[in-house]
Amino acid sequence: MKKHLNVGIVGYKFMGRAHSNAWKKAPLFFDIPAIPVLKAACGRHQESLTEFAENWGWEETETDWRKLIARPDIDIIDIALPQDLHYDIAIAAARAGKHIFCEKPLSMNSRQAEEMLKVCEENKVTHYLNHNYRRTPAVAYAKKMIEAGKIGRIFHWRCAYQQDWIVDPSFPLTWQLKKETAQAGPQWDLNSHAVDLAHFLVGDMATVSCLTTNFIKERPLADEASVGNLSAQSSGTEMGEVTVEDAALMMVTFKNGAIGSFEATRFASGRKNRLSFEIYGSKGSLTFDLERMNELQYFSREDENGDQGFRTILATEAVHPYANHWWPAGHIIGYEHAFVHSVVDFVKAIEGNTSIKPDFSDGLKIIKVLEAGIQSSETKQQVSL
Repeated sequence: MKKHLNVGIVGYKFMGRAHSNAWKKAPLFFDIPAIPVLKAACGRHQESLTEFAENWGWEETETDWRKLIARPDIDIIDIALPQDLHYDIAIAAARAGKHIFCEKPLSMNSRQAEEMLKVCEENKVTHYLNHNYRRTPAVAYAKKMIEAGKIGRIFHWRCAYQQDWIVDPSFPLTWQLKKETAQAGPQWDLNSHAVDLAHFLVGDMATVSCLTTNFIKERPLADEASVGNLSAQSSGTEMGEVTVEDAALMMVTFKNGAIGSFEATRFASGRKNRLSFEIYGSKGSLTFDLERMNELQYFSREDENGDQGFRTILATEAVHPYANHWWPAGHIIGYEHAFVHSVVDFVKAIEGNTSIKPDFSDGLKIIKVLEAGIQSSETKQQVSL
């Protein structure tokens, strides 16, 4: 009989649901060395927490995360909360010897990130930062193609993460729009994913230049009951100040000589969750769009003249990472599957006593890039990393 790993999750909204699904599905589709057990769910509001726990199969509930962490029967702490709450919980979990599965972005600043990493390393716990897009089959296969030299020396990285959920000025002032709870706007929330992918596929960065802007400076205050939802409702006519940027544009140089750009915005009408990148090299190119997440576009300069052109790789074949654990070729998978892949690799890392990427060291590196972007936008100068 396989070993059980008891999971305690903190947070039960959007990410709580995505994580719960992943813990449940991982041992059903993958042969993993231990079985995750949905032991206890933690949140502030008992009624809605109980409903969540019953729906997803969590055995127990807890309204105090400190009590959850102190429980000797909990092996893993899953932090499915906004970034302003990560630091205290991660530090306490690591000191208690719990392995940590943490949502992105890692922290509010690099000082917090450094401390989180230090305490995890001192206590020898497995720490994972959930930039789950690395684990879509198409992106994971792009990494393999790059490592195999398919596109040669990389010259250009171009990336955009575009959403449109706050274009309406009547959309309320949720936690994502306040510096004290979000640190920054799409520069933190969206560009954290984009920077992780750039680190994964291209390499470390050397310099950052950035501009940010606000399109709507005040919004109605949010109704407390819906404050954590992207479909939040306003509480009335009282207004509050938006204290983070609405859009960010970064230009970077990479240490390997490539150059890159990042666009992050919540004002791209018609774009619901479009994360796209383009990589151009000496032998070819790769492009990806999360809204068509099973597809990878590949161009090879080594094709014969007349035959050259972008081809679509449908990343559902057994040769594509993770794909052979799901459905026959051509039967596409979705957003939630990358979370399952993350859980699978996390459990393997715990049981194999190995590291998993991205971890908190990667999270620290990402935060330093994001901070450099904010600094550049404020000083109007390029920032070296």
